[in-house]
Amino acid sequence: MHLFWEHGYEATSLAMLREAMGLTPPQIYNAFTDKETLFRRALTRYHETEIGFALDALSASVPTHEAIRLLLLGAAEAYSRPGKPGGCLFVSGALAASPQAQAIADELKSYRKASEAAIAQRLAKGQVAGDLPEGFSVESFAKYIAGVMNGMSIQARDGASAEELRIMAQTALAALPPEEQKRGA
Repeated sequence: MHLFWEHGYEATSLAMLREAMGLTPPQIYNAFTDKETLFRRALTRYHETEIGFALDALSASVPTHEAIRLLLLGAAEAYSRPGKPGGCLFVSGALAASPQAQAIADELKSYRKASEAAIAQRLAKGQVAGDLPEGFSVESFAKYIAGVMNGMSIQARDGASAEELRIMAQTALAALPPEEQKRGA
């Protein structure tokens, strides 16, 4: 998982995988069939072990502004953790995908789209609760937040510190409508 996270799908060679796993090529193919299957397993593991911050933020019983704040600040911390590759595997895994890796690029896109949909769902829940104005476009803002997170991932890959990512998060949070615009306020 870390090799794919650090180098992307195509740049991670069988030799790198063999060395990291201590397996011979036949053992790798017997266990995983092919590199694509191994990558998909790495994506599943990443989803299970590395994005808890997002799941926790979006499911927290807090006002919408706080949920989005937790999401973005969680990303700032997760994307810059010492001892881990910078950024997000769902973003960095396909930054340089060739036409031969289109199926992998499409799978990574589906993970990113699912994240965007989860953000939109949380925003819609907040809109129903009166945390956001009625005319507020949850889909557009979810796309914006997902884009900010993707940008934070790339910045982390380029060496941005957790503090620099937190500043990006705070800047994005300023785009949320003020809470005093809530219905009934």
